[in-house]
Amino acid sequence: MSLFKPSLLTLAMVAASTSMYGYAAEAEEGTTADESIEVLKVTGIRRSLQKSQSLKMSNSSVVEAISSEDIGKLPDVSIAESLARLPGIAAQRLDGRANVVSIRGLGPDFTMATLNGREQASINDNRGVEFDQYPSELLDTVIVYKTPDASLMTQAIGGTVDMQTISPLRHGERTVAVNLRAESNDLGALNSGSEDKGYRGSISYIDQFADDTIGIALGYSRMQSPNQEERWNSWGYPEDSNGDKVLGGAKPYVRSSELERDGVMAVFEFVPNDNLRSVVDVFYTKFYDEQILRGIEIPGAWGGGWANSGTDSITAENGLVTEGVIRDAGVLIRNDANTRDADSLSIGWNTEYIINTNWSVEADIAMSKVERTDIGIETYAGTGRGNGNGATEDLGFKFNGEGGYTFNPALDYSDPDLVRLGGAFSWGPGSIDSNMQDGFINKPEIEDELKSLRLGSTYTFDDGFMRSIEFGVNLTQREKTKDDQGYYLTLKGYDKDTAPDYMMTVPEKYLLDPTSLAFFGMGDVLSYDALAFYNDGNYNELDAATVQVDRAVNSWQIEEKVNTFYVKADFETEIGTLPLTGNFGVQAVDSEQSSNGTAATVQDDESIALTPSYGEDSYLEWLPSFNLALQVAEDQRLVFAAARTLSRARMDKMNANLNYSYTENPTDGVYWTGSAGNPQLRPWMARQYDLSYENYFSDQGYFSVAVYYKDLENFVYDQDAFVDFSEILPGVTPGEEAGKFTTPQNGEGGYVQGIEASISLDFGMFADVLEGFGTILNGSYNESEVKETADSEPTTLPGLSEKTFNATVYYENSGFEARVSSRYRSDFLGEVTAISLSRENQNVAAETVVDAQVGYDFGEGGFTTLEGLSIQFQVNNLTNEPFTTYFGDDAREIRDYQNYGRNYMLGANYKF
Repeated sequence: MSLFKPSLLTLAMVAASTSMYGYAAEAEEGTTADESIEVLKVTGIRRSLQKSQSLKMSNSSVVEAISSEDIGKLPDVSIAESLARLPGIAAQRLDGRANVVSIRGLGPDFTMATLNGREQASINDNRGVEFDQYPSELLDTVIVYKTPDASLMTQAIGGTVDMQTISPLRHGERTVAVNLRAESNDLGALNSGSEDKGYRGSISYIDQFADDTIGIALGYSRMQSPNQEERWNSWGYPEDSNGDKVLGGAKPYVRSSELERDGVMAVFEFVPNDNLRSVVDVFYTKFYDEQILRGIEIPGAWGGGWANSGTDSITAENGLVTEGVIRDAGVLIRNDANTRDADSLSIGWNTEYIINTNWSVEADIAMSKVERTDIGIETYAGTGRGNGNGATEDLGFKFNGEGGYTFNPALDYSDPDLVRLGGAFSWGPGSIDSNMQDGFINKPEIEDELKSLRLGSTYTFDDGFMRSIEFGVNLTQREKTKDDQGYYLTLKGYDKDTAPDYMMTVPEKYLLDPTSLAFFGMGDVLSYDALAFYNDGNYNELDAATVQVDRAVNSWQIEEKVNTFYVKADFETEIGTLPLTGNFGVQAVDSEQSSNGTAATVQDDESIALTPSYGEDSYLEWLPSFNLALQVAEDQRLVFAAARTLSRARMDKMNANLNYSYTENPTDGVYWTGSAGNPQLRPWMARQYDLSYENYFSDQGYFSVAVYYKDLENFVYDQDAFVDFSEILPGVTPGEEAGKFTTPQNGEGGYVQGIEASISLDFGMFADVLEGFGTILNGSYNESEVKETADSEPTTLPGLSEKTFNATVYYENSGFEARVSSRYRSDFLGEVTAISLSRENQNVAAETVVDAQVGYDFGEGGFTTLEGLSIQFQVNNLTNEPFTTYFGDDAREIRDYQNYGRNYMLGANYKF
């Protein structure tokens, strides 16, 4: 019995686009469908929509899907951008490109990403997968599981994103596809030595041998993509003497980056008969991102007394100073550079064997490994060394209404005779020499390796309502290490005793054309090649871990061993005359976790004592799940799902690091302060319930609406506890020296609930004159209430946007293609880069991102001599939407205003 009565076209799409596992059981049906439908050729946008719809309607869980329009051609230039167009899913931009996603209001910490069903190691400091690591040209399909079943080994509270490579035998014909695009950014090259033009290209080869028993798919992708940014950055907004918020300081700059990414995909498929299928797949990417950042630090109210004579307010509006003057302002010129070098390798081998009509077995072994090295260097220049020295001026500032404040300087900050290398402010470690800091360099390294083995078996019943029972075990072992090193930089000519005022004129060999900061009124600033200056050995380095207790505990190692035992039963029956299908099952998740770290304590002589630290824990969680789909009418169904799910805690919260420091004369009675990770931190747990109505009224048209509720059993938060440190450290007098200790804990919990709706329409079903026109619309509304403790006020859930909306309008006919897409996301709490490349949560303003593209397929247009050739022009961020974060509840208190400009791409695809 079939749940639907799909057309032959839909049957073919289901056969062609199901997951790469479970092939043998479906091969016969897929072959029959393919043979029956060869004359019904659908390409381009509509082919992608039909494949995605067939995946959604054939799954008993609540899922969304993205399918390639053709070989090497997903609908968008990145996986994250395509995901962000699905209902209930939103992306966060990083450096102008979509990078991570939230599912149903739950951020990257609550989602899981897999490749061909296998969990992936991450270049991220935690677990969240950064999707720009995966070239979209090498992927065929992406499925988002919003509700799990017991056979899904990578459950998460938000959902699971499974990226899938192509099956060469299912593809069924020899194909070579070549794609090439040139791209350009309309802001131009903002920094000397940067590029505003780049390219991306790919080649794919798919073939079958030995009477279609052996298949191979090979792909290579390369991208050299420029990105430019004008960024306004604020230190914050303290209150002035009148109680109005005033600019505490600013760090605006321009950033130019070039991302180079190489990707390789290989799939080897062996199906000698109807009973055996074996597949080996390899996915490798090399990712190198180089950024040049030049700008200026302008201390405002927070710099009064050491960087200026104070801030005078001229105009205040609704509690915010919108115009003022910084008296005797000193500034610091920044020339910085960031690089990220990352390699990612995933290898998997899956074998499925059908023993007889009832029994089949499956084995899957895989490894995913990532290595990442970052360099983040900042170098300083100014008019004099240290606080209160050098040329100053009265610097006016005025709120511009959207992108921060505009200044009106009189000094020429591009003059190399006025502005010289050296620390303009006394930011160095006070225990050594506060005037020694002429820059800083961060060198974090990440290694993440994940190994897995899955063994399973399925018994298929001959008759009865129970269709099959699947059971097995999945074993994973993961080790992730972060080695975070940071160093103070001091010019080699500086000496606090013999040359305390030393500053250095930039040598001619490093000097570059000035950089314009006109976007906020500061004119040109001094520019030089900071990385080359550092690499030539012009600085002395001081390990920050020897003078900063918090830097001494930035490195850690986490190990996890997870054994998941599972059983799932699939059933098929009727309620009256209504077909009902579904599954129920349970997972037993047995976990062991441990961490190696460091305990750091500040001694009486201000030195830092380091000792090894270790922590471990183990636990068992039961995760039942239930999914059913009831066909309420032809091509209409209700899907209900209930499950208990988990998302493992952030690794930077699970580390075994501890640090303590002592204050000689505290003002609040707290002598000792300390913080630590928590190796015994348990996962976030949730009980979730989903109800979805789906109406598939054509092969490329459907309507669905879904409601969901997630009952969060706990929530991870940072707990501040006031303790007697005599119980922690030897030598502390009991009861006399209180302390405050901060550590992550599993808190109270709460809920997330929402509703989402989507519709896909082919206007050709209404009138022939509208053939080729169509639209895809979806939106969602989410809300949550989460408490750290039973008595605390509700806290904001990271990644949750109350509203999202996506709209795509397309036309495809006689070879011509055109599409305009927009995605809206309301305010949310996002994770952004902070000082020393650390990550922190900040309020992100609502945004609407619009992309557009037009293209022409010569073969579809009737040019037989150009069969297989198509061209395409694309504009990303068509309306030049900024990315904005802000402090507190007032969106005028801008933290970051990032203007990325538009990216233009022109390219051609050729398939034969």
